[in-house]
Amino acid sequence: MQLDIDIDGWPDEGTWEALADEARQAVSTVETGLANARLMTSIVFTNDEQVHELNKEWRGKDKPTNVLSFPMLEREDLLALEADGPPEMLGDIALACETCQREAAEKGVSLRDHTAHLLVHGFLHLAGHDHVDSDEQAAAMEKLEIEALAILGIADPYGDRA
Repeated sequence: MQLDIDIDGWPDEGTWEALADEARQAVSTVETGLANARLMTSIVFTNDEQVHELNKEWRGKDKPTNVLSFPMLEREDLLALEADGPPEMLGDIALACETCQREAAEKGVSLRDHTAHLLVHGFLHLAGHDHVDSDEQAAAMEKLEIEALAILGIADPYGDRA
C-alpha cells in the first residue's frame, strides 16, 4: 500500500509520515487484504475544525472526532484485487490534532501511540472492518488492532476492559 500524506499543524511534523508508514506495515501484516502494493491511501493530519467540517458533511455529526475514514472499495472488491495492475485508491483517513492530543492526555498515553492506534483503526475501516453493527464485529476489529499495535510495541488500548 502506498501512502499520500498531508500534514498541517501537527507538532513534530517530521515524525508523522514515519508513524503512518509503520502503522501501514503493521496493519498489512494482520490484515492481508491491505498488503496489496497497488493500494493507495491518502492520510491528512489536520485540525479539529477541518475534521468537524468533514464529519458534519459526510456523517451528519456536527462535532469534531479523532479519526475519519472514507473507504473507496467494498471489502469483496479489496479481497478480489489482483496483485498486478494500476494503482487502486483504498480511501482516505483524516486525523484531528486537538482531539487526538486531548484523548491521549486523558488516557495517559503518548500522542504518538494514540495516533498509531487511530491510524490502525482507520486502515481497518478502509479494509471493510467495522465495530458498529455487532459486538462480534467490534471484537474482531479490536483483535486486529491489538495485534497490529503489538507489532509496533504499543500496549493493548482495550486492556482496561473487564
